Amino acid sequence: MISKKTKYAINALVHLAKRKDEGPIIIAEIAKAESIPQKFLEAILLDLKKAGILASRKGKAGGYYLLKAPEDVNMADVMRLFDGPIALLPCVTYMYYERCEECKDEETCGIREVFLEVRNKTVSMLKKSTLLEIIRREGQQKNEINED
Repeated sequence: MISKKTKYAINALVHLAKRKDEGPIIIAEIAKAESIPQKFLEAILLDLKKAGILASRKGKAGGYYLLKAPEDVNMADVMRLFDGPIALLPCVTYMYYERCEECKDEETCGIREVFLEVRNKTVSMLKKSTLLEIIRREGQQKNEINED
């Protein structure tokens, strides 16, 4: 399960992506629109800024805005930023590899092979799940509802 921090980060990013042509958006506006506690959101946006996904501007016309295009921000990167490894076992993680203590032979471990396949498919799906794809799907859902 993803953390609340990751979920809030995704909600804030989607909000900013939908309004990318409007310039910087103030934290209070994002917090209210997405029902995210403002202090918590401040820390999340700062992490996203440090990761090079967002930028900010100070002053009267200040706020946060996407530094990357919505099609270049994928859920795998966001999840790793806040929750660490995506894999369910440490021996199959991409960026956080650790050998399993009880493993006798990593080369022939069937458990490792199964969880490596799960990790690879999960990461592939998450990398395809960009902010643009999320917005596209939301629009598709609204169209389907309006057609009923």
